[in-house]
Amino acid sequence: MGLYAKYIFPHILEYVMSSSILVDCRKDTLSEVKGEILEIGFGTGMNLPYYPENVRRITGVDVNIHIHSKAEKRLKSSPIKVDYHTVSAELLPFPSQTFDTVVSTFTLCSIKNIHRALSEIARILKPNGRFCFAEHGLSPDYRVQKWQHRLNPINKALSCGCNLNRNIKALVESCNLKILKLDQFYLEKTPKTFGYMYKGIATINPS
Repeated sequence: MGLYAKYIFPHILEYVMSSSILVDCRKDTLSEVKGEILEIGFGTGMNLPYYPENVRRITGVDVNIHIHSKAEKRLKSSPIKVDYHTVSAELLPFPSQTFDTVVSTFTLCSIKNIHRALSEIARILKPNGRFCFAEHGLSPDYRVQKWQHRLNPINKALSCGCNLNRNIKALVESCNLKILKLDQFYLEKTPKTFGYMYKGIATINPS
């Protein structure tokens, strides 16, 4: 991990992800969480203020140990206890069928082996558990898609692996997960290339 990823990118990520435009996405995604909760890509703890009041404990994972230090202020001011693990979502250190809810917000774009990570999410979910997600990705508009594909290599380099052109719906459905609810839309005041959203809930596919 280079100096940019360790010391510069965390500040950029904090600024971008703290945008008020994203607050409704976070609130809606977290409104239906319950039971034992795992948040992948915990990052700087941006979601902590938006968990329901009844949530008092979550497990958080993130591969970047340097970014977690920026979460300390939020952790101290939050009533939620976070059991934090510096691990990748591609290899979760938890037994199968451990969690009632898995949360992912603006994380699936940057996981290198996305199929492995989603398969891990399906593995650690209880049979009736839910995967609650809000992710940006591939637009259905071909004109927007062209720019997403063109800009993707540059964006990955500047954003530590963030992909603009992942079809989140197709990826989720390809990994033993069934989507129960899905909203797809463009974020307000955001270039379409960067702002096409997938916000939904999935569960284990029984078939």
